[in-house]
Amino acid sequence: MSPENLKQLVTLTMPYGKYKGRIIADLPGHYLNWFAREGFPSGNIGQLLALMHELDHNGLKHLLDPLRK
Repeated sequence: MSPENLKQLVTLTMPYGKYKGRIIADLPGHYLNWFAREGFPSGNIGQLLALMHELDHNGLKHLLDPLRK
């Protein structure tokens, strides 16, 4: 986990799927859990989704609040 990855969570949007256009940090937990069960996509988007899943699963989403400002 790097500071750049954390910043990307609050700036990049989901490029496809049901939640296309939504900021990755704002994706619902059930959607992140689905990826965790089915497999994260390859590349940067998959790494960011996996990181967001870890933050969400461990109740640490609030750590992203200062980066949103």
